[in-house]
Amino acid sequence: MHSRQIKKIQKLLEFWKSSQPLNERLQRNIDQSFMIDFNYNSNHLEGNTLTYGQTKLLLLFGRVEGRGLMRDFEEMKAHNVGLEIMKKEALDKKRPLSEVFIRELNRIILAGDFYKLSSDGEYRYKIHTGVYKTRPNSVITPSGEMFDYASPEETPSMMGDLVKWYNACEKKKTLSVIELAALFHYRYIRIHPFEDGNGRIARLLVNYILRRHGYPMLVIPTADRKNYLNVLGLCDKTTGKQPYNGANAKIEQVSAFVDYIANYVEKKLVFTKRIITGKIREIEETSKKQQKIPSDVPVNVPVNVSLNDTEKYILKLISDNPRITYNEITEEIYMNRKTVQRSIEKLKSSGLLVRIGADKNGYWKITL
Repeated sequence: MHSRQIKKIQKLLEFWKSSQPLNERLQRNIDQSFMIDFNYNSNHLEGNTLTYGQTKLLLLFGRVEGRGLMRDFEEMKAHNVGLEIMKKEALDKKRPLSEVFIRELNRIILAGDFYKLSSDGEYRYKIHTGVYKTRPNSVITPSGEMFDYASPEETPSMMGDLVKWYNACEKKKTLSVIELAALFHYRYIRIHPFEDGNGRIARLLVNYILRRHGYPMLVIPTADRKNYLNVLGLCDKTTGKQPYNGANAKIEQVSAFVDYIANYVEKKLVFTKRIITGKIREIEETSKKQQKIPSDVPVNVPVNVSLNDTEKYILKLISDNPRITYNEITEEIYMNRKTVQRSIEKLKSSGLLVRIGADKNGYWKITL
């Protein structure tokens, strides 16, 4: 952060704090808009397929409309529960941040234990939520290199050190709030303590830190996903590949990510000032263009094949679990068996899907 930006943020923050408490109606509108925008974007960053409109209907009215994966609906609702718990926890200044709270947050946002398909598609394994990982969760980078997070054996001690560091740093005030939030996010991500939900937890805890220190909470939009990941990747190059070094990164090593978070804090403070002063009435933080984007199912379908939403969802389910059964597909997409059978027959006749082996012990193969 350069000195001019620091001064601007400080001035905007003083306006924000001096405007508290907001009138009840305005506060309710801001809270409601943030609830939708944050839940939608943070989940969408991780591949949730619900549209902005579906998210809004679900969180405001408890309604399920349109097609979607059952788990995506469940996790969206659960993530909102986690958001509300985080907001309350952040304001309790007598309670320091704890590993117990972080583990509970993970358990809540993932809506219970579930099964996931192995990267090679050979088997399914159970994700135990609310507990630290029991298997490595390394990733392959776009360049084909293996990038390691903390091992299961290292994770408990690294998480203990992270929480101790945060509480001590918060007490000593050796870093600015923005620096503290950015560095915590980066160190946490380099540990990657859970088998799933790490990105969502990181963004929840950034807002925990901001809210705890009187800042408005921020939204990292799906539209900026590439920049978000690129900046984190830039910090990885500075800290090196060793998980220990990443989990103990110095503030100067993550300056690019500090700037990234600072820019979003500044944007949010400018945004809230314009709302409070009546200069804008539309208070959604998700752009109108992004709101209109339909469910994004990551399946590469040839341009000469036209698929409806049901068929795309079926391909997504099969991609995630090649051994999925007709009954399981029916339960996931809220459609009757005949409709599922017709859709699968179309996929097979289009050359996109093949059944290998018998119904009982066989599996599906997508032939794209």
